Amino acid sequence: MNRAATLLNATLVWDNHTCLPLRPDDLQFLPMLKRHRQMGVNVVSVNVGFGSDSIEQHIRMLAHYRQWIRDHPEDYLLVQTTTDVQRAKSEGKLGVTFDIEGAGAVSNQASLVGLYYDLGVRWMLIAYNKNNLVGGGCHDDDTGLTPYGRTVLDEMHRVGMVVCCSHTGPRTVAEVIDHVDGPVIFSHSNARALKEHPRNITNAMMQACAAKGGVIGINGIGIFLGDNDNSTATFLRHVDHAVQLIGPAHVGIGLDYVYDAQDLADFLKSNASIFPPNSGYDTTVNMVSPEQFPEIVEGMIRLGYDDAAISGILGGNFYRVAEAVWK
Repeated sequence: MNRAATLLNATLVWDNHTCLPLRPDDLQFLPMLKRHRQMGVNVVSVNVGFGSDSIEQHIRMLAHYRQWIRDHPEDYLLVQTTTDVQRAKSEGKLGVTFDIEGAGAVSNQASLVGLYYDLGVRWMLIAYNKNNLVGGGCHDDDTGLTPYGRTVLDEMHRVGMVVCCSHTGPRTVAEVIDHVDGPVIFSHSNARALKEHPRNITNAMMQACAAKGGVIGINGIGIFLGDNDNSTATFLRHVDHAVQLIGPAHVGIGLDYVYDAQDLADFLKSNASIFPPNSGYDTTVNMVSPEQFPEIVEGMIRLGYDDAAISGILGGNFYRVAEAVWK
């Protein structure tokens, strides 16, 4: 077994964001999560809703996913504690956590944070491209973190839910990082220094995140990596930029792989208010796939990273955040 294969086998591998169809009666795509498992991934965070999706929609998706995982215990494990993460690795199962993209999911009721946490949601975005009651989005006139937003952040801290600033506007990001006592993550964000795009984040944002002990999860979306380029080499350019800027202890992977590509294309086309067409969304979006994990590890070896750095990027760094925040 070569070094890359040995690392994938021995190391905790954690993809901190993937997307399945948000249809509570859809069973076609859930079995495709085996693609992550077959590539050596031990933990994956599955999105259960975003943006303006209703509270009911989020609850329906959580019920749907939880039941499916419960019905397939031979291959999957619902992760709610760091001990469950260790179990998933040791038992050869794919551990599944959940995430919410945008605090619109709590509307004006901060107590919903605790309910979502009890149902397995382990991180939540502040905003999904557009402003909401909590803060500003990256595709909007960002007016900053609101007083209610501070209440939501405090509730997330109380219950143990990780705060994520992907898709969030720069003013709000700065105010969130300043307010939160502990690590904040960008679950799936890339370097604006390499690709100018409102969804990508500046060096200053990366440094502020790292200074609080947080992690930047590099995503595999082509329009954020480069000119709709989903090559492993381009993905690794963003990984290495972050490593050189803030150190390997603050870098992870959140591919943002969308299993139903046609569903994504249709949604982007019909929601120009969320995805401005002059920002590259009006195309077929290429994505880094789970099957590229072996190439990603091989590429990090060629970049000269030692085993400890690679292990952290593959999953150890997000595990550290979970240990610090989850309750």
